[in-house]
Amino acid sequence: MWKLTRMVTATLRLEARGYHAAPGDGAPTGLYGFHHLKTAEGFRHFVEEAIERSAELVEYISSMPNAADIIRAMDEISDTVCSVVDSAELCRNTHPDREYVEEANKASLRINEYLHVSLYAAVKKAEHEGHLLTDEARRAAKNLRIDFEKGGIHLPGEKLDRVNQLNIEITQLCRQFSENIIDDPGYVDVFPASRVPKHLRHLCKPIHHSSSGESTGLLKSRNQMKVKGSRLITEPSALSSILQCTSDEEVRKLAYIKGNSVPHANSGILDKLIAARHELAQMVGYKNYADFVVKQNMASSSELVVSFLHEMSDIVKDKADEEFKAILSIKRESSGQSCADLEPWDEAYYTALMKSSVFDLDSSVVASYFPLPQCIEGMKMLVRSLFNVILSCIPMSPGESWHPDVLKMSLHHPEEGNLGILYLDLYSREGKYPGCAHFAIRGGRRISDMEYQLPVVALVCNFVGSSNSSFTRLNHWEVETLFHEFGHALHSLFSRTDYQHFSGTRAVLDLAETPSNLFEYYAWDFRVLKTFAKHYSTGETIPRKLVESMQSARKMFAATELQRQIFYALVDQTLFGEQAASPRDTSSVVADLKRRYTSWKHVEGTHWQLRFSHLLNYGAGYYSYLYAKCFAATIWKNLCQEDPLSSVCGTTLRTKFLQHGGGKEPADLLIDLVGNGILKKCDGGGLVPDISSLCEEMNLVEDAKLKGNRNTVLGE
Repeated sequence: MWKLTRMVTATLRLEARGYHAAPGDGAPTGLYGFHHLKTAEGFRHFVEEAIERSAELVEYISSMPNAADIIRAMDEISDTVCSVVDSAELCRNTHPDREYVEEANKASLRINEYLHVSLYAAVKKAEHEGHLLTDEARRAAKNLRIDFEKGGIHLPGEKLDRVNQLNIEITQLCRQFSENIIDDPGYVDVFPASRVPKHLRHLCKPIHHSSSGESTGLLKSRNQMKVKGSRLITEPSALSSILQCTSDEEVRKLAYIKGNSVPHANSGILDKLIAARHELAQMVGYKNYADFVVKQNMASSSELVVSFLHEMSDIVKDKADEEFKAILSIKRESSGQSCADLEPWDEAYYTALMKSSVFDLDSSVVASYFPLPQCIEGMKMLVRSLFNVILSCIPMSPGESWHPDVLKMSLHHPEEGNLGILYLDLYSREGKYPGCAHFAIRGGRRISDMEYQLPVVALVCNFVGSSNSSFTRLNHWEVETLFHEFGHALHSLFSRTDYQHFSGTRAVLDLAETPSNLFEYYAWDFRVLKTFAKHYSTGETIPRKLVESMQSARKMFAATELQRQIFYALVDQTLFGEQAASPRDTSSVVADLKRRYTSWKHVEGTHWQLRFSHLLNYGAGYYSYLYAKCFAATIWKNLCQEDPLSSVCGTTLRTKFLQHGGGKEPADLLIDLVGNGILKKCDGGGLVPDISSLCEEMNLVEDAKLKGNRNTVLGE
């Protein structure tokens, strides 16, 4: 089985071989521009050609050429195999045709049955001859050798077979976990329908049941009436809206419990996933799966990650407790119940109520300034101002698209030419991946001194509406999410690494989220918003006062949100960290951590972790979001804040960070970008972010000082 560890990460890759869709050439092609994928069965031919080409390269590598040629050929194998795995992954998450989805599933499993011991020997030879290689090639040799060993290539035959079996099992468990989330989103029936706010009824399905009045016996049938109700589907985005906007506490409670209790089938799957990952990690020489994931990251050990999370938790606790008391106070005041308790289903509703009251905010008014087409114009403006590049829509060739709503955009520099392709699949539809994500379809790599394989990426969201509708307006949190994913896309599109193994987001996990978190800041800055945020009917530019109110509201419960992210990361580390002698009930683990590390109670009978999909792609790596949040705060403060749209800022971001992908040491990238103060070295050699910029931004400076300096806690 050919399997690099990165093939199960959230970032996806595609290869140039067979990619024929030139911008606007009009010639028929296949899905994503691959001529094989004109039909669903084309995935079978795609797999066979990839295996055939890889076999040719394996034979070449087995002859032990020089170190540079070994690494170049290895990268082409990775590129070739990933072309199948990653196009299949994007297909099965977004394609509306079930036949395509099923063939994509088969293709990704078939290609994973490929591994050669001779490749491992060649990679070790190349690493030994590292003095003959470039810095990036040496880095590639080391990473490839580690990836092989994490795949068990160095183990005796029987153990290697077991590792291969575990990897296949893990892939299948992750896939089933994801499919269950889509297939079983949960629902609650509400009677009468009037209990659901009018502006949320588009999230409901109308239902009826028979009801009778006071009569009994034979008269009952005559007095029966049809009562109209609403069926609320509790998939994550709809649940968020219900909890935030529904004044009826019973409706919120029902929706919260149901939405955090499904899908039931994932309980057993998660248990099996934890066990399989733990066995895999131990078989290849790690204490647990958390160390298996973290070892090659900046953090370098799960112990350091947990220590970092505990310190963050201590710093944020007092302010989060204050915010909890404020929410409780507003609930008691508005409900007239002086002894009312605060429940988890109250948080979104009362925080929104307080923000609206204090800052005179109406979410529908805010959304009126963010019609989706204008937000896309904002993305165009941003890259034009920062990087002097043009992002423009271009036509697709017949067969290239997977849905009529998909847009194809080209990133073009006036002197450098085309830099890459971006697909936008932004609207929600049945059967589609339910969240927002960046898929790197094809990684950039240097083919020769004169030729560079351009990156191709897809940005997938789930906004309500369609390309045929002019009424799609985004809530501001959706704008922030769009800019977050756009940050990932730019990391991929500007990447100019020699090897696709390091293209764009294919950096260590605790660095890869930094550009996306940085670009969230652009969604909040008035100097940026005024360039594209226009009222959908009047064309009025968003008022400065409104943006200032949005910014103030954002900070109102920032500690609560940060505490939640710390809790998520601790759940992730705990589930995939040291394992007890007997299997643990994951719901008990989650309940215990919630009581210890948040201000909120756990609701018995809920199983929130059963649709926390980050446990799949970011298993033991969710802490990376917090690393990125700290790094982004420092970069914004030191580089971008003074003039966020300046070409100087953009050039620095591109040349010192984005274009290097994962091809340089992450610490070197960060220090070169903004200086030594962005991170700290700890005992044992691991690295953690400096938290001072984030603490300053969140008014947590005094809390951080009281809890002690990071260097004294973690060692410098």
